[in-house]
Amino acid sequence: MRTISYAQAIKEAIEEEMRRDPTVILYGEDVANFGGIFRITSGLKEQFGEQRVFDTPISENAFVGAGVGAALTGLRPIVELQFADFLFTAGDEIVLKAGMWRYGHGGAYQVPLVVRCPSGAAGVGPEHGQCPESFFMHAPGLRIVCPATAADAKGLLKSAIRDNNPVLYFEHKLLYATKGEVPEGADYLVPLGKASVRRQGDALTLVAISAMVPKAMAAAERLASEGHHIEVIDPRSLNPFDRPAIIESVKKTGKIVVAEESYKTLGVGAEIGAMLMEQALEYLDRPLKRVAIPDVPIPTSPVLEKFVIPSEESIYAACRELLN
Repeated sequence: MRTISYAQAIKEAIEEEMRRDPTVILYGEDVANFGGIFRITSGLKEQFGEQRVFDTPISENAFVGAGVGAALTGLRPIVELQFADFLFTAGDEIVLKAGMWRYGHGGAYQVPLVVRCPSGAAGVGPEHGQCPESFFMHAPGLRIVCPATAADAKGLLKSAIRDNNPVLYFEHKLLYATKGEVPEGADYLVPLGKASVRRQGDALTLVAISAMVPKAMAAAERLASEGHHIEVIDPRSLNPFDRPAIIESVKKTGKIVVAEESYKTLGVGAEIGAMLMEQALEYLDRPLKRVAIPDVPIPTSPVLEKFVIPSEESIYAACRELLN
């Protein structure tokens, strides 16, 4: 199987779906003429024309709202935000319109909208470096995906484009250059709501999200050399959320660590903790440990950013604490 980058996998997914379905359109700030701020959409305007790939003014609320309208009237828009943080600028259209329109109209409408959200700290400061996935887990009607590998970047995006619900697609900026084996062919899909067990084990369950997955795998490898076999689970999507996969793993291991690049308070780890309290408390030998960002803005300083972002070492230390 060929090896391509996470960024190439995203572009390939868009190309294949635009060829397959003429109702798929792509737009956002600098998406067409410049190829996107991260150059992922370079060349797509030339392939598909300016009626299907085009630039917008700098107004996230306006062009995401236009995407909601386009989806309601039969198109399948892919809207690119330059940074995931700008979801808050378009919050009304995303939470109150895209997420609730179908329910508010008695199921009479579908909203097949994908919003691409480059996320994660990468030296760009507090307004451009957040992972806000957990904020939107609280909003009904939205599907949320966060691929960690190149294969999932392609397969999840294709599934998102074909879904008839609004999907927030979080692509971590520091994963763009990572490479992996990616199946060829327009029929390659990864289903939303199905977790991936990245590594089998019975000593501890380690749930890792997005860019935390490679760090978790490295920590698990280090622990394996010490005789502790860690089960690493990548949820891949946060809504729908594969709760049974995590519960079944905890039944086997009795211990769990959650690693995420969200803020710790009310993050994904907090929801997993509540779920286990309600459905699997009797299987836990130790309290859940959360490795996340403290409740502070993402620093602009590289030294301070490194200090607050979960690392392989902090994930390893949390696992060791429970194993001890």
